[in-house]
Formats: sequence, C-alpha cells, structure tokens
Amino acid sequence: MRDFQSPGRSPVLAANGLCATSHPLAAKVAVDILQTGGNAVDAAIAGAVLLGICEPQMTSIGGDCFALISSAGEDRVIALNGSGRAPAAAEAEALRSGGASTIPTDSAHSVTLPGAIDGFCRLSADWGRLGLADSLAPAIRYAEEGVPVAPRVALDWDASAHIPQGAARRHYLQDGRAPRTGELFRAPGQAEVLRRIARDGRDAFYTGEVAEDMVAALRQAGGVHAMEDFAATDSEYGDPVSGSYKGHELMEHPPNGQGATAILILNILAQFDLTAMDPWGAERAHLEAEAAKLAYDARDRFLADADHVTRLEHMLSLDTARALAALIRPDRAMAAPAELSESVHKDTVYITVVDRDRMAVSLIYSCFHAFGSGIASDRFGVLLHNRGAGFNLIPGHANEYGPGKRPMHTIIPAMLRREGRVVMPFGVMGGQYQPAGHARVLTNMLDFGMDPQAALDGPRSFVENGRMVLETGYSAAAAEALAARGHDVTRADSPLGGAQAIRIHESGVLEGASDPRKDGCAIGY
Repeated sequence: MRDFQSPGRSPVLAANGLCATSHPLAAKVAVDILQTGGNAVDAAIAGAVLLGICEPQMTSIGGDCFALISSAGEDRVIALNGSGRAPAAAEAEALRSGGASTIPTDSAHSVTLPGAIDGFCRLSADWGRLGLADSLAPAIRYAEEGVPVAPRVALDWDASAHIPQGAARRHYLQDGRAPRTGELFRAPGQAEVLRRIARDGRDAFYTGEVAEDMVAALRQAGGVHAMEDFAATDSEYGDPVSGSYKGHELMEHPPNGQGATAILILNILAQFDLTAMDPWGAERAHLEAEAAKLAYDARDRFLADADHVTRLEHMLSLDTARALAALIRPDRAMAAPAELSESVHKDTVYITVVDRDRMAVSLIYSCFHAFGSGIASDRFGVLLHNRGAGFNLIPGHANEYGPGKRPMHTIIPAMLRREGRVVMPFGVMGGQYQPAGHARVLTNMLDFGMDPQAALDGPRSFVENGRMVLETGYSAAAAEALAARGHDVTRADSPLGGAQAIRIHESGVLEGASDPRKDGCAIGY
C-alpha cells in the first residue's frame, strides 16, 4: 500500500468497464462509448483517434498502430498489424548512391504508408459493436471545437516545435510557436478527413482527395509514393509471440514489432535472483541494463518484416537467454555487446480498455518521432509518420529498406496471461525504451510485489547511445555505484516513457493504472 502522506496515485477500481490512457479526455470518451453500449474495441478506437488531437506530437491518423485483442469469454489473443509498407518504388541502392548511410528522419523516404486508419476500420468491422461512425464522432467534435493543451503535451510540443516543416507549421503551430498549456488546439482539416472516413470507410483515406493531398506533399518533399501505394495499404491479423516469467505468460505483438525483445530481456533476467536486490538500487539497474544491451543487439540482428525476419525462434529460446546471461558481469558494464554476443548468435500513444464482458484491447498508435517526419499534407493537415527510419541501408539485411516491406517497429502492445486467462493488458510508450519498460513493469510486479500503479510509478533507468540514464527517483549512492561499474551515468532530461495497465482480478474487478509521467488517467464505471 502506498504512503497516503506522500504524493502518488491510487489504483482505479471498477466493476463494469475501464480505460487507461495518456490523456483524460481520451479516457473519458472511451468510457462514454462503453456506457452507451459499445465494446472495448469501439472504445479503444474512439480514445486512440482522439489522442491524435490531444497529443498530436505523439500520434496521428498518418501513423501506424498495433493491437492485441482478447475476445470476451475466449482465451485466444489475436494480433492486428496496422503498420504500413514502403512504397513500391523504394530503393535502398538509390539512397546509398546518394551518400546516405541511414534514412533521414525528416525526409519523405522515412514515410512508410500510414496503416492505422486501415487497422481501425478493420477492427471496427470485425470486432466492434457500434460501428465506425460512433467511434470517430468524439474525435471529430474535439478536432472542430478544439482541446485545451495539457501540461505534459505543452512541454513536449515546445521541445519539438522545430520539427514541423512546410504546411505542418501552419497546421501544428500557432504564430510559429507551440501552443501553451491551456490554449486550444483545433484541427478542422482532420475533422473533415475523419468525417469522410466515418461515412465512406477506409477508402475515404486511401483513395480520392485525402490520398491525393498526402501523395502531393510527399512527392514535393522528394518521395516516391504513388496513389497505388496508398490504395494497397492493408492491415493483417496474426498470432502473438510469447514467453513465460514467474508463472505468467507475456504475450507480445509479433514482428515487425519488437515485442520479442521484451521476452528476451525477461528470459535473461530470469537467470538471476532479482527478489534479493533493492528494487531501486544499482545492482538491479545494472543487470537490467546489461540484459537490455544484449536483447537489443539481438533485435537489430534479427527482427524485420514478418516476411523477412530471421531466427525468431533462436531469439525466443531459453538456451539463447542462458548463453547471453552468462556474458553479464555483475561488477562491470559491457562496452561492446555485439562483439560479446557474436558467439551466441553465430550460424518500434497507448490505450487499453476492458469492457463489462471482459473483452480486452491493448492498442498502441504512433507517428514514431515527435511530429513524425514533420511533413503534413497541405489541405487536410494529415501529419505523416517516419516509421521508414526504422529500416537500415545495410545490403542484404533482413530489415533493409525495400519496396513493399514493413520496417522493424518499436511500438509494442502487450498482454499478460496466467493459466490461460488474460489478467492484464498493458503497454509502455517511449520509443526504444519500450521492451525494457515492459520488463521493468513486470519485474516490479512479479519480483517485488508491487500493484500495477506502484509498478508504473517507480523510477526508471535505461542505457541508450552508450549512456546510463537515471530518473530523479534514483539516489546519488545508486548513481555512484553504477558509475563504479563502468556506466556513463547521466540524469534524465525528461521522463522515460509512459505506461498504462488494467489488471483483471479473479473476482472480475478491474484495476486501472496510469503513468504519472503523462497527463492521463484511468477511468472506470
């Protein structure tokens, strides 16, 4: 139990339905949908699309989505891949010959076809109860009337105000600056797009005037996209990948998502006794950092479009995890995980909803970097993501940029099962941090006995670009002990990610948790 004399949040408990997400308006809209007879899919779509208006630097109808769905009364979990492909004219060699070694995040080449709208339309048709028009109505209204900019959104918007380019500056800045806390943000162009989708379905987005507007913006920016590419966008169903930890089954979205990375991190951590460690001490942070380094190295070697992915079974194998765990020194940080692990390997916004029937949805929806590519269509202001930057330009690599391929994705929804029953849909936002964040949340709960809210509240650490980043919750003594192990320790400039979770108790009571690093909340009824 938390200390009620200290700042913090209590879990939100509800008997009928619950939503947890990063903005209160989106959570409220989702619960409204549940209370008017919609199910978890109807509600998740409504909340997710509204997040693109409430947090436009984080997501957009010009982005991608992934979802895990557990139907009411069934044990099976189904994955929906709403990520788009590279255009048919994409050529890695053309970029290499122009001197590029990576795909610039602000270029039209970083824009793969936006898949989220097709994914939402398919989910609504196949799983929803009310219909797409009802799910989109709240976002249409808020896009026209405006939403007050929330404090964390204002902070992120201001830090990223240099990214929008061309027409995007007109649609997403006010007098050339980011809107401030409490100022209204309106998106009338997006309201019109959503109105057309509500009436005519996915073709209103992928053909006709809306698609022409996006193609024109991309071609003007040097892209090779064509109307045919947009028209061919198609989401797909599949089966999750999974792994076991402490009597629970972690279910992740399969490639091209990076969910297998979270499973590998947990498999490595399972080789150590975390329960004997201080949850906020140097020993645990060091171990997690080393496990993440090794797992991310494996991700970069193997994960790609499902049609091109290599050695997924090797990555998920416990034998692989044991061999990698043996490379970790408890007293010293590894400098070059790729070199150490060579012998083992030889031969990228989140909303969760549970309804009264206990259908569960775990959905993540993103434009990748803040404001994505920075490119928006002129007439409607559709902001286009930069997921294509997840490709590489290494000749012959499984994740090499190429026509019709999906890039390796950082966004990963998750679900936790116990004895075949879904007990917690959850997700962690934050780009590269997400697999490490999944492992941190679950070990907080399963090794240290925290409830979901406490598991989200706790301080985080992460190694990225060679630096060990610590949030302010870590003590000076822990920072010094990590530095003594060879980590290049720095304090986080901003919070590490955000997270949401809903635990489904055996009694049927729902327990919602929402990350204090964001503006959002959990709401139930």
